[in-house]
Amino acid sequence: MSAVRAAWLAAASLAAAALALPAVAGQVYRWTDSKGIVHYDGDRPAAADGDVTALPFLAEPEAIARLRLEQGDGVYLAYVDNTLAGPIEVMLHADGDAVVGEPALPARASVPARAGTLVARLHSTGRGGNARLRLAAVPGTPNARPQDYEYAYPLQSASVRVGQGYGGGFSHQSAENHYAVDLAADTGTTVLAAREGTVMQIASDFDKASLDAERFGGRANFVRILHDDGTMAVYAHLATDGVLVRLGQRVRRGQPIGLSGNTGFSTGPHLHFVVQVNRGMRLESIPFRMFGPGGILRFSEARPSEARPGEARPGEARLGEARPGEAPPRPSAETGRAPAPPARPVGR
Repeated sequence: MSAVRAAWLAAASLAAAALALPAVAGQVYRWTDSKGIVHYDGDRPAAADGDVTALPFLAEPEAIARLRLEQGDGVYLAYVDNTLAGPIEVMLHADGDAVVGEPALPARASVPARAGTLVARLHSTGRGGNARLRLAAVPGTPNARPQDYEYAYPLQSASVRVGQGYGGGFSHQSAENHYAVDLAADTGTTVLAAREGTVMQIASDFDKASLDAERFGGRANFVRILHDDGTMAVYAHLATDGVLVRLGQRVRRGQPIGLSGNTGFSTGPHLHFVVQVNRGMRLESIPFRMFGPGGILRFSEARPSEARPGEARPGEARLGEARPGEAPPRPSAETGRAPAPPARPVGR
């Protein structure tokens, strides 16, 4: 095996780790045979002499995309396999000048749900040295065309408590979370699909919560639902084992999809709800309209003076006055009296 190919293969495995999302669960089975020998196996034994014990564990986070290299006629074919039940966009990079690609690197491609796509043909330049490949991936299609839609309230609750809204200084400063809202909810509250769609991505086995952004900033239990217009809704910080749907399942508006919790980068039980779109290798959140238990909800931007990253403030993201029967407005900076007082500030 050439040094170049060995390096490519090593980089492929490293790329998968770099694209990691929340950890996935696994189980090892333990049993003792008739001779008293203890066995461990990743597959449950069909027949065992004694009791079989399942030992759960947390595996390394699962990648949303995996780089696969195949040798062709004088070239290496770089394929990307999509592990999600919805489209992703990927970009393949190469460090150094040991290889060139067709098309030229970095090469970008869209990969359909649970499918593989040839991204580039790789040629050695003959200049020696090792080639290191890097793969970046983003959920969603860059061809999404968001439609005007009124979302349903995503909690099975008669009250509305907003802990942090648009541009909140605690954790809603990034482009992918700027237009998110944190809805305070007791652990175990049923989470409902705010819009019909396909379950694209799930994580359900994370069991910790912390304000350590470095360790927990990208970790939480969640459900990502792909809508027919290409937008995606994320329901995050769900309870451990609190996902009630399966990957690829079609869900209807108002259908139970999970149980709220307090996992990941969070200060208390709540549901983080955001609508996102792929804007070309980057996720961006978009404002949305929502109808709550008492009527129309309005979410406003935080005041600039209050939008300080790292400070646990709800900002000016408040629940607008709900007026049943009123023509649905677009999201605006208008605020009104809240039917229920804001919850204490919560994390992302």
